[in-house]
Order: sequence, then C-alpha cells, then structure tokens
Amino acid sequence: MNINIIFIIISIGLMMIFFLFKPMHIKQQEFVDVPLFELSSFSLYELNKKGLNNTMIGTKGTRYSDRYTVENIDYTDNSEKFIANMKADNGIYKDDIVYLEGNVTYTREDGLVFFTQSATYNKKTSIAHTDNSYVSYRGKDKVTGSSLRYNNLLNQVSSKNVVAIYNFQEKTK
Repeated sequence: MNINIIFIIISIGLMMIFFLFKPMHIKQQEFVDVPLFELSSFSLYELNKKGLNNTMIGTKGTRYSDRYTVENIDYTDNSEKFIANMKADNGIYKDDIVYLEGNVTYTREDGLVFFTQSATYNKKTSIAHTDNSYVSYRGKDKVTGSSLRYNNLLNQVSSKNVVAIYNFQEKTK
C-alpha cells in the first residue's frame, strides 16, 4: 500500500474528528452564598456596656457572611425603654434589620401586641413595619388595618385602612 493513501486516510479521519465532534462544555457551579456554619438550637446574645442588648433564639440558625437566617425565630430587643419581642416562623437578621416571615407576633412590655404574616424591624430606629394586614391588641382594645408602622422609641403608630374598637372607661371621682 502506498504511503500517500495511508496519509490521506489518516488526514481524512483527523479532519472528520475536527469538524464532526464538538468539545464538551463542562458546567462549573460557583458557590457564591455558602453558609459559614449552621446550628440547631440557635441562640445569639448581643451585649453592650449597659448589659444584655438583644437576644435571638431559634430551632435552627445559619450564619452567612452578611446575615443570619433563623427558623422559629424569637427576637427580643432590650435596647429601648420598653422591651419588644418578635416571634415568627422564619427570620433573617441582616444589617441591624430583622426580616420576619410567617405568623409574626410582636409583643411589647407595656401590653401592645400585633399579629401579621410578615414584618421588618429596624434595630437602629426601633421601627416595626408591615405592609400586610394586621390585628393589634392593647388590653381590650382591638385595631385592624392593611399596613402598620410602629415606632417603639417614640411610641407612635401609623396605619392604613384602620378599624378600631376601643373601650373607654369613665373617670371615677
């Protein structure tokens, strides 16, 4: 057999491989948001010069580089005049803001309680905010509305579509 024919057959085979076979595209997965650690029975206590400032407790907590995610969160802010406690099914603590989702209960030491499905609490300004419907109680008084903004520091409330049931007591002499 002629060496030229062998060379032509090898060349045709190599050209077929070059034109017919496509290179494999291997997908690479980038892990951008990797948890630093994960704990069951999660507890976080923040202290300052005055003592215990905040507590955050949950059944499961995950720490990322920029936030905490907590299941069954129980967050207590002890930094202002009145102690405020928030509970929810899930919570995210990021940049001094607590994002609460699912069966949110906000309770304040002076008796104010409100229930909603999602809320945010800014630790720096002591403002609790929800754009969802809510029900609020203080004693026998009941207030419902479509959104709520509550300033724990100034004890001020603003709301939309408010329906309130107040029980007035007569002053006794």
